[in-house]
Amino acid sequence: MQTIDHAAAVRCETSSGAGSALLSFDESTFAECFSRRPFLIEHRLADHPLFEMERILELSRALPESCIEYNAGDLPLSIDLSRTPRNGLSVEETLRRIESCRSWMVLKYVEQNAAYRELLEECLSLVRLHSEPIVPGMSNAQAFVFVTSPGSVTPYHIDPEHNFLLQVRGSKTVRMLDGSDREILSDEELEGFYSDAGRNLEFDETHRKKGWKFLLAGGMGLHFPVTYPHWVQNGAEVSVSFSITFRTPDLDKRQALYRTNARLRRFGLKPAPPGRSAWRDELKFQGYRVVRRLLRK
Repeated sequence: MQTIDHAAAVRCETSSGAGSALLSFDESTFAECFSRRPFLIEHRLADHPLFEMERILELSRALPESCIEYNAGDLPLSIDLSRTPRNGLSVEETLRRIESCRSWMVLKYVEQNAAYRELLEECLSLVRLHSEPIVPGMSNAQAFVFVTSPGSVTPYHIDPEHNFLLQVRGSKTVRMLDGSDREILSDEELEGFYSDAGRNLEFDETHRKKGWKFLLAGGMGLHFPVTYPHWVQNGAEVSVSFSITFRTPDLDKRQALYRTNARLRRFGLKPAPPGRSAWRDELKFQGYRVVRRLLRK
């Protein structure tokens, strides 16, 4: 496993105003690694008022109940999402007692709030300058605020979006595996994920020493390539993180192909995985779009 800490990150301001950019990163690393390998960035959100606890409490009251997920933080690496234990507290009690209640919480789609939406857009405007030449068509921008107790564990899972996790307060260790390695993440697991089987995966202990280990402190951020398996261990203090995500058209096609393959597999077939044949992929994608249009009628 490759361990990377803050000293390994090379900073390059993303705007002409030195020291003024919310995000900073090495441009050549971005070009080489974005959507292919994880890499560290830096940010200037550590003292931002939107991440003070009282402001997060205010946000939690304004969001729909469906946009807040929280549970006990003492979890194994492998656990079915539906069996994740609750902590027995309300949202507000969890936030006010987060230092001692051993819990994990995420406030989802916080861009519904104007202030958080403005911050998300400002951050992604810097990312867009460098992501567009690689994977054009940034869309569906979303943001998440994570608040977690000391020592809490986020189980082994994958996510469907382009993601930058910005560590605002506290620290955490992120362990990530190569999502392009089919010995680590199988096509069948991806088919299940894209067919709404849930984000959590069964962790194989033989993979523990593979991949990367990142030590994130406040002011640091990490790029997560799409569907790269990972798990997170919080440090000794309360952690607050801001996750900025977006999608691109290639991800919509990827989802369509894996969903199509899942259906074909249920009929006893052994479909070729995406990327094996361009013409097969295009045929499946167009067929998927036709079926979707017919179902909407």
